[in-house]
Amino acid sequence: MTSMSTTAPAHHTAGGWFSKTERWLDEKGKGAWIAAMVLGFIFFWPVGLALLFYMIWSKRMFSKSSTARMTNPLATMRTTGNSAFDAYKADTLRRLEDEQHNFEAFLERLREAKDKSEFDQFMDERAKAAKAED
Repeated sequence: MTSMSTTAPAHHTAGGWFSKTERWLDEKGKGAWIAAMVLGFIFFWPVGLALLFYMIWSKRMFSKSSTARMTNPLATMRTTGNSAFDAYKADTLRRLEDEQHNFEAFLERLREAKDKSEFDQFMDERAKAAKAED
């Protein structure tokens, strides 16, 4: 007698049919999502409405691409092989980072000035109210 072990075929992938469908629609683009929503409205309106709400909730409706991908931050540091261009790119990135830092510092000073003026106004109004009570 031989012992036989059977393993179930790997038909089930992580996430199930909903994740597969979502991934497939994402690969096809926003047009596929809209087509699925329209077909949902045609055949059974609650399905179309559910797809519309899902597209809005998941930000698929208003994004530039339903497969919005973050750019790789290391890609900006990759060299092109042209040393002149790489030096120009590094200098431009450094200059932009400096401008961003300076602008953020400027905004912080503006916020602090606004907070101080609002606090001073509050204290002046409070002092006037205290004098009016006396």
